Amino acid sequence: MGRRIHRSGLAKKKGGVGRHVTKTVDRQFKPNLREKRVWVPELGRYVRVKVSARGLKTINKNGALTTLKKAGLL
Repeated sequence: MGRRIHRSGLAKKKGGVGRHVTKTVDRQFKPNLREKRVWVPELGRYVRVKVSARGLKTINKNGALTTLKKAGLL
């Protein structure tokens, strides 16, 4: 969770009287999830997983079987 700040007014360096905070709005930070088919050579088949972009980089680096086992998906 986090907040986004809404401001109004023109900046002083642009000739205004300055920017003022009018309200804050709650927002959520969500993972960058993708539905992917990952080839696992040790099993000789594809495994369908919902994985983040960071998770895909980890699978490429460490290998599919070890990463998916560590995550508890196999």
